[in-house]
Amino acid sequence: MNEKAKELGLENSHFESPHGLDSEGHYTTAYELAILTDYALQNPTFLNLVSTKNYTVTINGYPKTLSNTNELLGNLNGVYGVKTGFTNGANRCLVTACKRGEMDVICVVLGADTKSFRTKDSVKLIEYAFNTYQYFDIKSFVTNSLSTWQEDNPNFFLVEKGCSNSLELKVGTSLDDCPVVPIKKDLISTIETDFLVHPYLQSPISNGDCLGSLKVFSKDTVIAEFDLLSANSVRKNNVLDYMFDFFKAYPKQLTSLLYEQT
Repeated sequence: MNEKAKELGLENSHFESPHGLDSEGHYTTAYELAILTDYALQNPTFLNLVSTKNYTVTINGYPKTLSNTNELLGNLNGVYGVKTGFTNGANRCLVTACKRGEMDVICVVLGADTKSFRTKDSVKLIEYAFNTYQYFDIKSFVTNSLSTWQEDNPNFFLVEKGCSNSLELKVGTSLDDCPVVPIKKDLISTIETDFLVHPYLQSPISNGDCLGSLKVFSKDTVIAEFDLLSANSVRKNNVLDYMFDFFKAYPKQLTSLLYEQT
């Protein structure tokens, strides 16, 4: 158990027994219980157990109905688990998983004096989360922002001694790996992007070279930051390029010179 806790990054959790009864060396935190719960819910068997309200088993030929002690299961919209708990040292505890629409919340209440307090505090926290936050799709926001920036800045780059000044940008990190993060609803309209890209570059430029960065922020808080890479290459001019440019410009230069002489 302690090896698994370390694997999950639970730095403030330690187990001395599988049953969890009071012991000085047996401890955890609300936050790390939420991490552990999130991991456990990936197990289909565990998910099925904690989301079952009632189950009937047969003991010595007689049916026996077992009831889930989670008082929110079946009584609060979206709740599908997870676990109640009580010891003299911990008092009343409840870890709740609740999903409404696309948003999934894990709520942890520890140390409540009574079952009633545990229930009320859990409901307040869950309702607060759904009323206050909504998911924000970073992938779509960054993709649209980068596309708009490039359309608004078609001649942004000047590549010294390059065969072209045409450069396309791409995000360094795969946007498919970007999380859909919860953001306070009243902050959604304040989310902006900041492009930190230098227009003057030295050739050659290779596909994948870092040309700057993009920050997604709300007020003074940075939500995400990405490297901006070149999506194409620009080679350095060679002798043939300079000759081509010369002969291309030569007729215009000759016409201008003759005009001045006349």
